[in-house]
Amino acid sequence: MFGGTGLYIDSLIYEIEYPNIEFDEEYRKSLEKQVETEGLKKLYEKAKEIDPQAVEKISENDKKRILRILEIYHATGKNKTEQEIESRKKEIEYDYKVYALNWDREILYQRINQRVDIMIQRGLIQEVEKILEKYNEFPTAMQGLGYKEVVQYLQGKLTKEEMIEKIKLETRRYAKRQMTWFRKNKQTIWLNGQDDIQNNIKIILEGIN
Repeated sequence: MFGGTGLYIDSLIYEIEYPNIEFDEEYRKSLEKQVETEGLKKLYEKAKEIDPQAVEKISENDKKRILRILEIYHATGKNKTEQEIESRKKEIEYDYKVYALNWDREILYQRINQRVDIMIQRGLIQEVEKILEKYNEFPTAMQGLGYKEVVQYLQGKLTKEEMIEKIKLETRRYAKRQMTWFRKNKQTIWLNGQDDIQNNIKIILEGIN
């Protein structure tokens, strides 16, 4: 499985383009205020009304993407899904194949948990501390998986143990959403993640030759 989301792959295949959206700081502040006063759930429901297809792919706790759906619609009058459909009308210019690794869920989750432990050992907390020292406000990257949980720990909202477990949980959920996305795409060719790497390379080479 590649890093990032399936949208990156779609953007490459279909050459999906989004208009340059002018950032409306006042609107963003109003959304942030609504989160504080009314909770994220209400904005999640509003986003679902605007773009139900996009909301299907995200968690109801994914503040960044929920606000993004609302901001896109506010700025353009069209939702994200409508813009993707318009882009997909273009004829695909080249042949392509999409390969994905299929892992036994228990093994996948063990690998995720181990990866998070290694990230902590290699200085994730210290990295976030340095970023917080450099910026007065959290940059967009700090809202990403792993970073925002460390920020909560540094703010005293989570213990270290709670932070680690939350990163593991959210990463497992993210991996599950990725698997679901790729399974919905019929063009995906699945490889056995537990198989010998050379055998998988052979399958890919045979497929593209």
